[in-house]
Amino acid sequence: MADIGVYHVPVMLHEVLDDLAVRPDGIYLDGTAGGGGHSSAIAKLLTQGGRLIAMDQDPDAIAEAGRRLAGLPAELVHANFTEMGRVLTERGLKADGILLDLGVSSHELDEDTRGFSYHRDAPLDMRMSQEGRTAADLVNTLPEAELSRIIFQYGEEKFARQIASQIAAARAIKPVETTLELAELIKKAVPAKARRDKNPCKKTFQAIRIAVNDELNCLSSALDTAFASLKPGGRLVILTFHSLEDRMVKQAFAKWSKGCICPPEFPVCVCGHKPAGKPVHRKPLTASAEELAVNPRSRSAKLRAIEKLTEE
Repeated sequence: MADIGVYHVPVMLHEVLDDLAVRPDGIYLDGTAGGGGHSSAIAKLLTQGGRLIAMDQDPDAIAEAGRRLAGLPAELVHANFTEMGRVLTERGLKADGILLDLGVSSHELDEDTRGFSYHRDAPLDMRMSQEGRTAADLVNTLPEAELSRIIFQYGEEKFARQIASQIAAARAIKPVETTLELAELIKKAVPAKARRDKNPCKKTFQAIRIAVNDELNCLSSALDTAFASLKPGGRLVILTFHSLEDRMVKQAFAKWSKGCICPPEFPVCVCGHKPAGKPVHRKPLTASAEELAVNPRSRSAKLRAIEKLTEE
């Protein structure tokens, strides 16, 4: 196993490197550098003038990635991955490969002050950038109906209305300020059977985190930018961790891979439309049994990759 440190264990590292097909003289961008696990592995392969740009919106991640990338052919940029187009354009670059790891880092989950985990008490924060509205702001100020919509839409939680109602009743007495306060309200709102089957907090915490960080809108914006930022022959490699973001990636890849767009009743193609990309593998890859044994957080990961065929 590569040197992966303790800040964050990079998920499906070997599969990611294979899908990127890293060339020693290539230009690569890691839009979600995290603690630098994937980034450092990529940079170590750039032995013939290659260059890596490692981006992250989390200042803690930038600090850790800087330590991991010291002495390697890499540049750190503190920014959200939605800005990758600007970052590359300013440097006059197109990429041979772009990586987006959409998971929450182990550090963000485990660091008490960040408020991502429902297993330990912490201020209700969940901001990846450490700027803007916190989870507590949303939980305590959104109308109950909007809170229910977010929990249902982003968490795919069937008890969303009951959970939002429980939160609204509690915050009318005092603000909901910590992760364990929120977790207890969720547990009270769901039926006993749901509490026995598995931790009922996961979906609601996911939903609120997505809303706090505007994750799906950011991903939607970033997908077209990333594909446009590739050279012909370049690859976009994306790790997803829940069905909402994976569906968005799957649909984008299908759009880029589509050939003829003539109506089905046309006997021959007259549109001349050619696929802009081709998937590297037909189905998403998942973590191996060996990886699952040492890194349970890789359980929900899906890896998709597409190769750009032509310049748009």
